[in-house]
Amino acid sequence: MNCFVGVDVGTTNIKALAMPSDLSQILAHASTPLTTITPQHGYAEQDPAEIWSAFVQVITEVNKELAQGGHAITHVAFCTAMHSLLPMDADGSPLGNAILWSDNRAEEQANALRSTETDLGKAIYAETGTPLHPMIPLCKLAWMRENDPRVLRRTSHFGSIKEFLWHKLTGEFDVDYSIATATGLFNERKRDWSELAMNFAGIRADQLSTPVSTTHTRSFQPRPETADTGLQEGVSLIIGASDGCLANLGAGAIKKGTATLTIGTSGAIRQTVRKPLRDAEARLFCYYLDEGYYVVGGPTNNGGNVLEWVTEKLTEQDTDAVLAEAATVPPGSDGLLFLPYLQGERAPLWNASVRGAYLHVDWLHTRAHFVRAALEGVLFNLLSINELLTHHTGPARVIHANGGFAQSDLWVQMLADMAGVPVRLNASNESGSMGAILLTMKASGVVKTLDEAAERVAFGTTFQPDLDRHTIYRKAFAKWEEAQKKL
Repeated sequence: MNCFVGVDVGTTNIKALAMPSDLSQILAHASTPLTTITPQHGYAEQDPAEIWSAFVQVITEVNKELAQGGHAITHVAFCTAMHSLLPMDADGSPLGNAILWSDNRAEEQANALRSTETDLGKAIYAETGTPLHPMIPLCKLAWMRENDPRVLRRTSHFGSIKEFLWHKLTGEFDVDYSIATATGLFNERKRDWSELAMNFAGIRADQLSTPVSTTHTRSFQPRPETADTGLQEGVSLIIGASDGCLANLGAGAIKKGTATLTIGTSGAIRQTVRKPLRDAEARLFCYYLDEGYYVVGGPTNNGGNVLEWVTEKLTEQDTDAVLAEAATVPPGSDGLLFLPYLQGERAPLWNASVRGAYLHVDWLHTRAHFVRAALEGVLFNLLSINELLTHHTGPARVIHANGGFAQSDLWVQMLADMAGVPVRLNASNESGSMGAILLTMKASGVVKTLDEAAERVAFGTTFQPDLDRHTIYRKAFAKWEEAQKKL
């Protein structure tokens, strides 16, 4: 029996999910946490050695669990977070930590492209489909050119966390089109590196990986440095795509009129379209998933981290207690509004310096109001991104929800009431790993198209919107948008 494994390399952990090719059951699952290093304010890094160790751990655990059931891994596909940057030598050995998407050190360089060098910035966005922000490798490289030229000179190869893992496993420097389109360095139309972007970043094409399709496959050949993975010779390694794109596929959100909303530590709302799309004000991303499939949308920095802030710093309660408290307050929090910008913001503002606020605070407001308003503020911000998305793609008739927030019925029902459309949960909340497995189905010939693969996705509960609550939320959202526009 073919056994497909989807590996999801996120910011907070690495997960692996194993299923047979007919997706009839979960055969094995493993997860291990990762540590984010903050050497100074605004920095966010991870140790590549820890990432590799975590990968080996989850693959080993899955291998053991499969062996107990008489199964073996035949295919491994990768889903990884976007926008990381790792300097490496010619042998693929790291020359430092990986710089993560959440790192804001390149704020000055991003601002330059959005203000003093607007023509260049617009041209780069038009080529790449990547909004200009400190998160993207383009701006991080420009920061390095200006602030750490020694590392720039020493580096033979710049890549992402996925490229580091892929090189460890295959000995090759390849990058899938999906991760490449999230760098700000990739000309989406030509399927090659952008001369405009590379000139701004101060690097050459030979310092970057070879772009390949998301179904690109290599046969695993064990080497001494990979022996501890337990992978057998001949296992098919599928390079896969980015977490945002595979979350859409794994959620079954491929058809027009279906949006995916994900809230983990951060969040995003996305739709799948059939050709590249650009926003006139460069507020939406457009990333490659597969030939004829592009994922367009906007990410937020402020998702589950807002709930974490509420529990750890505002109320000093556990999550269940906080959510129970929020449920005691009516929709709209009796007029209290929260702008959830605790860690700057990506879409729709693309402003790393913006900060949050409570508005219309009144004597009647209790701690429970502040809790509920925070949860509502996260969703209001995502709906403001959806307003932009709707302008380009048309309205969503249904939202597929996943991520950690999907474990809270209260929060998901808020989303349905605010959006005024049904919200469906997937049977499995591991949308990234599931998306990688679905991509494997196409790469291995089990299905011919991603539409066919997406039809295999199973669903759980559907939350229906309440019309009365939707009316209340529409009025509250209008006031929230007025406040947001003043930032």
